[in-house]
Amino acid sequence: MRQSVRFGVGSCLLVALGGCARGPDVASPELPLRRVVVYRNGVGYFERGGQVEGEQVSFKMRQRMVGDFLATLAIVERGGSSLKAASFPLEVDKDDPVARDPRFSQMLDAWNRPGEPPKPPEPPSERLRKVLLRLDGKEHDLAVGYVATTPLWRPSYRVVVSQGGGADLQVWGIVQNLSGEDWKNVELTLVAGAPIAFESTLGDAVTPARPVITDTGEIIAQVPVGMTTLGQQPGGVVDRYAPTEPTAPAAEAEAPADKDEGYGYEFDDAKANAETSRASSGGSGRGVGAARPKKAMPASAPAPAPPPPPPSVQAAQRAAVVELNRQGLSAPRRLSALAAVAVGGGTTRYRIPGQVTVPDESATMVLLVSRKVPGESVFLFSPDSGVSDSSAHPFRVVRFENATTGLLERGPIAVFGEGQFLGQGMLDPLPPQGKATVPFALDRSVAVSRERASTDQGARLFRIEAGALYIERDSVTKTTYKVVNGGDETSKLLIRHPRLGGARLFKPPAGTEDDLASASALVPIPLKPRGRAELVVDERQAVQQGLDWLHPLADEAVKAYLSDSRADRAVAQKLSEAWALRDALKKASDQVNALQTEQQELEKSSRETRLSLEAIEKNNQAADLRQKLTRRLAEVTTRLDQITKRLVELRLSLGEAQVRFKEAIREVKLPGPLPPKD
Repeated sequence: MRQSVRFGVGSCLLVALGGCARGPDVASPELPLRRVVVYRNGVGYFERGGQVEGEQVSFKMRQRMVGDFLATLAIVERGGSSLKAASFPLEVDKDDPVARDPRFSQMLDAWNRPGEPPKPPEPPSERLRKVLLRLDGKEHDLAVGYVATTPLWRPSYRVVVSQGGGADLQVWGIVQNLSGEDWKNVELTLVAGAPIAFESTLGDAVTPARPVITDTGEIIAQVPVGMTTLGQQPGGVVDRYAPTEPTAPAAEAEAPADKDEGYGYEFDDAKANAETSRASSGGSGRGVGAARPKKAMPASAPAPAPPPPPPSVQAAQRAAVVELNRQGLSAPRRLSALAAVAVGGGTTRYRIPGQVTVPDESATMVLLVSRKVPGESVFLFSPDSGVSDSSAHPFRVVRFENATTGLLERGPIAVFGEGQFLGQGMLDPLPPQGKATVPFALDRSVAVSRERASTDQGARLFRIEAGALYIERDSVTKTTYKVVNGGDETSKLLIRHPRLGGARLFKPPAGTEDDLASASALVPIPLKPRGRAELVVDERQAVQQGLDWLHPLADEAVKAYLSDSRADRAVAQKLSEAWALRDALKKASDQVNALQTEQQELEKSSRETRLSLEAIEKNNQAADLRQKLTRRLAEVTTRLDQITKRLVELRLSLGEAQVRFKEAIREVKLPGPLPPKD
């Protein structure tokens, strides 16, 4: 039985082959390997090409490679006749299933060679298969690309910190070849990124099960489930709250090329998977040769030589070489032989100039980037649970900017300075123009302690609605860092301050970097020799609460709003008129409260005086005291009568003031607060 899968421009024939000798995972005698692109997710793109004249092109590959080959096969016809359209037949072995059992082969091997240990059965995934690409018998200039499993490439970094400021950065890429064949004189490209790639089983026959239909009558075996929809307004308008970004002009859509050609950078804006042309310049097998031109050239045209750098760039180049040699590192003799960096499709590509040879079962290390970047060596206080003393002492760190146009992947970095090796660290993924801070040693000459305190400050109008008042206050958290520098040199300390969720930095020191991704802020503080320093990091978080109109915080919030130039004039006018009534209401309320307090005290004094009079009523010797208490009781009674009369008058005025104020406030509506001032 034969099944077929149809291709648009060619056909592939899958045939079983015998033998278990170690060989290439994928090989084609007609199409040699020309180009290899290695990614960071365990796959690589392989391109084979050449002039073909005949009716077919054959490929031999491991069974485990067939699915990926069929799923990612791309054929480019560069000239000549078109490919012959055909089907892809899948051969099915009709022999006895027992004969295909590995145990049967092992038994036959022991029978044919008695006394010798039988060979271990070959895993099915390692069996060789044959794929045939059928042509029309005419001449073709073909390029066949596909994706296959390969070890990921890994970066390694070197940074040399200069005493006068700045740093020299080197980026190396380590490539491993375990494909079973030599990558001989191929174009090698390393991609900093991991495109989505999955393992495919297109080479395996799949016969899906069909549903079985039986007649069981009209019985409803399960209660149907209904569906509920939400009510919406006509039109289906979606409210979107997002800042509007200005549209860049068409002329600025393409990123400008790096002009610092003295460091071997050329930029290609072509998409990562759409590039099919390649430079034909020759070179040694280790990546030394002419740099790739900025635009792809036809395969038959030679690559033009890059223009000479300007004098200023030449001077910078010579200075970089002198600095590297002084630090004991060797700079490349030809900086134009460095990898060309291109950014496209969201990935960074390092294309090695010339042709590279990577033998099977070996690794090659290629220099990708070598250039001066802004950098320095400073202290960083960042407590780490894995380093116990880091809770009191800072790390020595190298801090530099990614001045390239490509992404630097995560990898180890070696730090040099002062003519010696200083330490090692790990560089996290660093996008262009990003700043890396890499610890490489712990320094106990600097001690750091910290304290934290929290208070509530300020009062702002948050909302006025239906006569109710809501204010907003700042929950203030201040963290104080105290630093003692025991060293003899002036230096700079970076405090990695863990940020509070939802809080904002209030008037941070100059140079503070707020990193939302890591929920922390880098706050700088200068250190004098043998000196002490103190840093206060102020974080504030808004807290809302409902409040009575007569509360002192309400008066503070309203007056702050009325004095703010950003306030809504119409709201401020109504609120100002209402606040004049509120002042009268507050004055009357305060008077009533004061009189009520005095009334309670006088009533208490009156009760105590009456009890005292009752106690000395029959004591003839206390006539003078009884007379004194009687006068006091009379004075208290008189004052209570006055207070009672005054309270009646004030309560009438207070009731009127309350009604007037409520009516005035009813017309005031404030939907939201003003932004806080830093």
